[in-house]
Amino acid sequence: MNTSDQNVPENSLFRDANSENPFPLFAKLRAMSPVIPIPNPMGGTGQTWMVTRIEEGMQVLKDHIRFTVDRSSIDGNSNSKKTLVDKVDPSAPPTFFTGNSMNFVDEPDHRRLRMLVSKAFTPKYMESLRPRVQEIADELIDRVQGQGEMDVVKDYAYPLPINVISEMLGVPQADRAQIHAWSESLARGLGVGVQEPWVAEHMRAFGEYTMQLVADKRKHPSNDLISQLIAIEEEGDRLREAELISMITLLIFAGHETTSNLIATGTLMLLDHPTQMEKLKADFSLVPSAVEELLRFNGPVTSPGPRFATRDVELAGQQIKKGDMVLVMLKSANRDEGKFTQPEELDITRKINRHLAFGHGIHMCLGAPLARVEADIAFTTLLRRMPNLRLSIPRESLTWHFKLNSQGLATLPITF
Repeated sequence: MNTSDQNVPENSLFRDANSENPFPLFAKLRAMSPVIPIPNPMGGTGQTWMVTRIEEGMQVLKDHIRFTVDRSSIDGNSNSKKTLVDKVDPSAPPTFFTGNSMNFVDEPDHRRLRMLVSKAFTPKYMESLRPRVQEIADELIDRVQGQGEMDVVKDYAYPLPINVISEMLGVPQADRAQIHAWSESLARGLGVGVQEPWVAEHMRAFGEYTMQLVADKRKHPSNDLISQLIAIEEEGDRLREAELISMITLLIFAGHETTSNLIATGTLMLLDHPTQMEKLKADFSLVPSAVEELLRFNGPVTSPGPRFATRDVELAGQQIKKGDMVLVMLKSANRDEGKFTQPEELDITRKINRHLAFGHGIHMCLGAPLARVEADIAFTTLLRRMPNLRLSIPRESLTWHFKLNSQGLATLPITF
C-alpha cells in the first residue's frame, strides 16, 4: 500500500506512541504498512520512517551496512553524531549519550568495545549471580513483609537491578540513590527531538561523578568490572579514557533503568490478567516463559536508537533515501499479527521463537541475560512471598512517566 497519502497524526504520533496504551495506534499503523513515512520528530528536512512489523524491523536492526546508528558516518559531520543530545557543554565529561559508547558506533569500534565487557554478561556468568540476586530480592521483601503494603516501583523494581549492577561495577551503596536520580532525569528529559532544560546539568554531574569514581578505582582497585575496565584502558591500545567513562555511564544507566520497568510493568500486566497470574502462582516453572511473554506483550523499550540509511534502499516497497532516519517500533513489532497468534492476548505459556524486546543484530541488548535472571527471580520471589498481592488504589489512578524511549510506572502501590 502506498502510505504517502495516509493521515499519520503529526502532532500526536509520538505522544500516543509513548502513552500508557500505544497498542491501538500501533495496530492501525501495522494495518497501513510495515514501513510508514512520518514527520521528522527533530524538525529537520530529511524524511523519517517508522517500522511497525517484525520482519522489516529485524532487517533494519541487523543490517549495519545499509543502516547505521552513527549519522556522522554518512555526512562526515561530527556535529551530527548525536541524535538525542544537542545542548551540552563541550567541556563536560563524556557520557554514553555524548561520548563514543557502544550505542552510537558501528563496526569495527562497536565490536572492540563490546568485547571488552561481553565476558561479564554471558548467560553462564549471569547464572552465577543468581544466589546474590536472590539474596537482594529477599532482603527487599523482608523490609516490607510486616507492613502489609508496598510500592513495587520504589521498594522492589528499582532497588533490585540497581543494587545488582552497582555491585558488579563496584559503585558504593551510598551513591546509588543519586545515580538513580540522574538516570531518572535523563530518561524523562530526553527523547528523539526532545531535550528538557535540566538535562545538560544532570549529564555533566553524572559524567563528573563517573570520572571521580574511576579516579578512586585507579588508586584503590578491587574485584569489580570498573577496575577491570581501568586495567584494560591502562594497557593503552583497546580503550581510551573517553570511551571508558562513556562505557561505565552506559552500564550504570542501562543496567537498571529498563529492568526496573520490566519488573514494575510486568507486575501490573499480571494484575491486569488475574487468570494468567493464578496460573503462574500455581506453577513457578512457567516464570521463564512468562518473562518472555511479558517482554513481548509490553516490554520496557518502545524503540531503540534511530538508524540512518547509509545509501538509497528499498524497504517493504518504500524508497528510503540516504540519510533518512528509521525508527523501529519494538512494541508494535512484538504484536505483529503475521508473527504471533492472538498477539493482543497475554499468554504466559506462549512458545516464542523470537521477539524484539531486546533489539536485534550487533546492538542487541548486552544485558539481556542479566535482565532475564533478575526478572525470573523478581517475579518468582514476589509471587511466592506475596501470593495475595493486589492493587491498593484504583487502576485508573496509576501515574506513568514517559521516558527516553518508553514509559514506566511512577508508583505501583499494592497490598498483600
